[in-house]
Amino acid sequence: MTNSFDELEDANCIFAIGSNTTVAHPLVAARLFRARAKGNMLIVVDPRKTHLARIADIHVQHRLGTDVALVNGMMHVIYKNGWHNETFMRERTENPDVLIQMIEQYPPERAAEITGVDVSTIIRVAEHYAKSAASSIIYCLGITQHSTAVDNVKSLANLAMLCGQIGRPSTGVNPLRGQNNVQGACDMGGLPNVFPGYQAVTVPENREKFDAAWKAEMPPKPGLTIMEMMQGCIDGKIKGMVVLGENPVMSDPDSNHVKHALQSAEFFMAIDIFPTPSTALAHLVLPAASFAEVDGTFTNSERRVQRVRRAIDPVAGKTNWQIIQELSTLLKYPMHYESAAEIFDEMARLTPSFAGISHSRLGTDGICWPCPSPDHPGTPILHIGRFSRGLGLFHAVEWKPPAEIPDDEYDFWLTTGTEYAHYLTGSMTRRCEHLDSEMPELITDLNPADGERLEIKNGEYIRVTSRRGPLFRECI
Repeated sequence: MTNSFDELEDANCIFAIGSNTTVAHPLVAARLFRARAKGNMLIVVDPRKTHLARIADIHVQHRLGTDVALVNGMMHVIYKNGWHNETFMRERTENPDVLIQMIEQYPPERAAEITGVDVSTIIRVAEHYAKSAASSIIYCLGITQHSTAVDNVKSLANLAMLCGQIGRPSTGVNPLRGQNNVQGACDMGGLPNVFPGYQAVTVPENREKFDAAWKAEMPPKPGLTIMEMMQGCIDGKIKGMVVLGENPVMSDPDSNHVKHALQSAEFFMAIDIFPTPSTALAHLVLPAASFAEVDGTFTNSERRVQRVRRAIDPVAGKTNWQIIQELSTLLKYPMHYESAAEIFDEMARLTPSFAGISHSRLGTDGICWPCPSPDHPGTPILHIGRFSRGLGLFHAVEWKPPAEIPDDEYDFWLTTGTEYAHYLTGSMTRRCEHLDSEMPELITDLNPADGERLEIKNGEYIRVTSRRGPLFRECI
């Protein structure tokens, strides 16, 4: 997030797209409710009529996979009407001509044809977002879990820069992370192309720094994505796989592909707190430590680094970093850390945006990175005065249709979502008797018109099959 959670309730206009906020992020939703109570504008862009959509001032029901076309249409209207921030574009950005040339091709009439949203609504939404004193964009997996996810995110950045709605309180582009500490995992280099702190592996100076710190030669090319790793197991290029705290058999869109991949590996080790359909395929399962058994930090969506303090000793005798350390040592790369704080201090030494953070500084409220020095208070709002790269870069993002669309054999749009009673793959929530009783079975939401046409009544059992196979709940 470029801004903080608490700022949302003072945003004059909130543009929420691809986020079922009340279900997936209830604490953030509370800020949206307060913003609405203060009379601020709430715009919800979602094909489904969610709870948040029902209280919104404007609910935009666009067709699945048309986010870029919708935003491009909004930017066309904004620019043609002179609602853009000319000063911000001139002083704070580069490449505006490329953007303007592209959005010329998306008049509201064309955007309406692609998205299914009427022209008047596109114009109304564009005007509210552009003209409000402080407008904030929030989005979640409804934007990022697409074949065009990068294009979707770049389009939202274009919109914010076009209107100068960034670098000030209650503005910005604010992605809501899908799981606890996803932000922290990415910050610590849990991505194939960067070291901790998003330092690119392709930059020689970065490799030299980490070569010296870790006493090993860092690879000059990015690693593999999750999907590439799975395919690598099938192709025989990857011989072994370790999965820590993940249940890809249920969370991946193609379970059969993941099963085939994990079964193809010569050795597959899972580390988890509960048995799952993924651990069932492992050659070896080690017990992980839960949040209550560890010391360390979590980083939330607003980049706030927060202390986690051990409540009980690890039930299995080891915490997760100790398991990884011992495994690494057995694989001929010795590690000799003594505590989570020591690991964090090393990271802070190697990562400029964390240089001023330490366990002793975090207290109870935490600190938002970047925090470059011990006397720095942290940075709740990014891009005040300048962007981290200097000037904000506009991208000409053309709309592309989804990679798969309905056909005669598979004639429905099928999309995933979060349910209020369960979290992710249910490996924890389905072990809670109360939560499982709230929603003991998988639920499919069907448009009432389709249900009537197919003579399907509410509460009936149906079989749902995609191009990847049937959908069902596995035992966990």
